[in-house]
Amino acid sequence: MFTVLLQQQRTFIQMRTNLKVVDNSGAKRVMCIQALRKRKTGARLGDTIIGSVKEAQPRGKVKKGDVVYGVVVRAAMSRGRCDGSEIKFDDNAIVLVNKQGEPIGTRVFGPVPHELRKKNHVKILTLAEHIA
Repeated sequence: MFTVLLQQQRTFIQMRTNLKVVDNSGAKRVMCIQALRKRKTGARLGDTIIGSVKEAQPRGKVKKGDVVYGVVVRAAMSRGRCDGSEIKFDDNAIVLVNKQGEPIGTRVFGPVPHELRKKNHVKILTLAEHIA
């Protein structure tokens, strides 16, 4: 008898993926509408997505139903680093930005990977409380 261990397959952030918002812009949960990448495999760490706000705080800067831009700061799919190590988070999380790529909120909660520096999201790194 063979026993098969089923593990949850980690994939890219793609259409209809629910993401946690980790800034103080007022949104709590966003559903991905489109990943802004040249290839159609989905979004990874540091990529920009377009999303729809599904849950929001009562007096925030964004409201439920708004279409917003966001940068992926945590992804459950593992990503290799230059030194041979891998980084993987427990959840999928974004920081809301405007069309110019500037963050809407003034604080970023939780760890943020330093790979965002390569994708020119330095402002998000300066707002973050912990850089992984």
